[in-house]
Amino acid sequence: MQVDSFQTSSRQRGLSATGSIGGIPLPDFNDKYVFSKKKSGISQAEYRQYIREQAYKDFAKGQFQNKSEEFNRLMKQYTSEVSPDRQGIIVSGLKAVSGNRQNVLKPIDILATLLEGEVRYQKLPSGSSEYIEFYDKNGEMVATYSNQGWTMYTTNAEAARQTQMCLIYNEAWGNAKRGIPLAAGETAHVENQYHGFDAKA
Repeated sequence: MQVDSFQTSSRQRGLSATGSIGGIPLPDFNDKYVFSKKKSGISQAEYRQYIREQAYKDFAKGQFQNKSEEFNRLMKQYTSEVSPDRQGIIVSGLKAVSGNRQNVLKPIDILATLLEGEVRYQKLPSGSSEYIEFYDKNGEMVATYSNQGWTMYTTNAEAARQTQMCLIYNEAWGNAKRGIPLAAGETAHVENQYHGFDAKA
């Protein structure tokens, strides 16, 4: 059984239809794979219950892990508990370099320290490409932008969190497959018990 089929070190993501900074289109922060820091107040015990319930629900529908949109939404919420402020880092970083996005006759290299981390920007002479890296306060790269678009990078904390959720989920999904019922006290309906879980995230 797979432990972390959901997990990946990087994902290339689409652009937002809502705005840009300095001519650079923002990533879609509502994308199911774009995680950004968001504390819910849900305890680990509550999360464990929701994950187990989701596994049973998915098994009943013949779905597994990211084939289930409800799993993806729960994964986004669960992971975002430990995510860096990816949205804040990207917005602040783009603002820091936006004044330097013009045609140039020589390469531009910019290193800017942000409240949440760091941004590194490079633009080659006119007609060539530009490239931006975004780092969190731990020095981990969390996103890049180039002429090909946005790529999001999973931090160590996010990867560990995703693996943890998959372990809980896989165990429960396997139990459902074997016909083992959910333990007493873990049978609340998933769709009604997310304590403010944003289904549109």
